[in-house]
Amino acid sequence: QVQLVESGGGLVQAGDSLRLSCAASGRTFSRYAMGWFRQAPGKERDFVAAIRWSFGFTYYADSVKGRFTISRDNAKNTVYLQMDSLKPEDTAVYYCAATDGALGGYSDYGDSGRYDYWGQGTQVTVSS
Repeated sequence: QVQLVESGGGLVQAGDSLRLSCAASGRTFSRYAMGWFRQAPGKERDFVAAIRWSFGFTYYADSVKGRFTISRDNAKNTVYLQMDSLKPEDTAVYYCAATDGALGGYSDYGDSGRYDYWGQGTQVTVSS
């Protein structure tokens, strides 16, 4: 069982930066693939970024590539999402997710149904 707690959301202006954190419980955090998803009002939950448990290989949605960076610190059981050059369309509730299942490539990492554990979400609001 893994518990995830997100933090770091808030209200910022377009062009600003935020760093989200996701603290995980569990002794085998280093073996979990981690992902960030977001959900805007009235929309489906969308993939943002993910990081493999091994070698730290990363995946990004096209909409955030070059602006967002996912990273993990296994010693702290924490995954981060550094968000730069924020846009109003980035406004959403951001969720952290984890799985120890076998995942293939981008399509697997970007599929919310492949993740077993979810945090409660943190609100990010970007004003224009």
